[in-house]
Amino acid sequence: MNDSSYEICDARFKRSVQLAEPVENIWTGGRWTEGPVYSALWRSVIFSDIPNDRRLRYDELTGAVGDHRSGLGAYTNGSTLDREGRLVMCNHGTRAVTRIEHDGRLTVLADRYEGKRFNSPNDVVVRSDGSIWFTDPTYGIETDYEGFAAEPELDGQHVYRISPTGQVSCVATDFVCPNGLAFSLDESILYVVDSGGTRSPDGPRHIRAFEVEGDKLKGGDVFATCEAGVFDGFRLDAQGRIWTSTGEGVHVYHPDGTLLGKIFVPEEVSNLTFGGPKRNRLYITASSSLYTVLLASSGPMQ
Repeated sequence: MNDSSYEICDARFKRSVQLAEPVENIWTGGRWTEGPVYSALWRSVIFSDIPNDRRLRYDELTGAVGDHRSGLGAYTNGSTLDREGRLVMCNHGTRAVTRIEHDGRLTVLADRYEGKRFNSPNDVVVRSDGSIWFTDPTYGIETDYEGFAAEPELDGQHVYRISPTGQVSCVATDFVCPNGLAFSLDESILYVVDSGGTRSPDGPRHIRAFEVEGDKLKGGDVFATCEAGVFDGFRLDAQGRIWTSTGEGVHVYHPDGTLLGKIFVPEEVSNLTFGGPKRNRLYITASSSLYTVLLASSGPMQ
């Protein structure tokens, strides 16, 4: 039994995890790992080591980790796949949201709003209508550690939407540091992290829930507040439960907002994604390493 890796806060959590399964460190050697995305085609997890400007690929079949696209000045953070299986990325270094085409070409989807450069796009999600939603805090321009130090050109740190035809609109402006984001399974709710707690001890450290009305957001009530550090990246499973990063590991929330349980990880967690043939393997980026744990629940099929 490996139940020391887990804390059950609600009995419903027992149906989501297998308490005998260990949390395994499958790669280490980074400075701040982030942006994991699973490719079923490649049977691989693609993830970033941001300060080293590295994009890496973990091969699920062999366990090998190799270079994906590194040393390009991109300093990639959050990533996702669009409905055609193309990789969509938030780049601190180029201050842009980009996409890798099937032939390997790089397309810049957006790098400005009303003529002004973005701060440093952080995390991204693609809706079924082809629109792309992303957050834009200043983490990547504050120093040269995760990008290139620069003065902000915009009036704040906001959430944006790229329409299927390429128009950029600002959809939420009342954040200190917008960070991870994800849609509910029916896409009626957009969950967005505010990690303003990294700015000050009393700053926000919560997930907010917005109603999605076409290309607009409404509401924004607090869905959950982090008990350990701040939330960063997160994903939803096939039952709509939220699996989110924290300072002590992964916290899992029911769609009704109840904290179901925790998975403890030896390093501070930045992000996570579901992988494997059944999407029941959780891959976790945490500080210098990539971790994994096999679950009793699964992520939605892509």
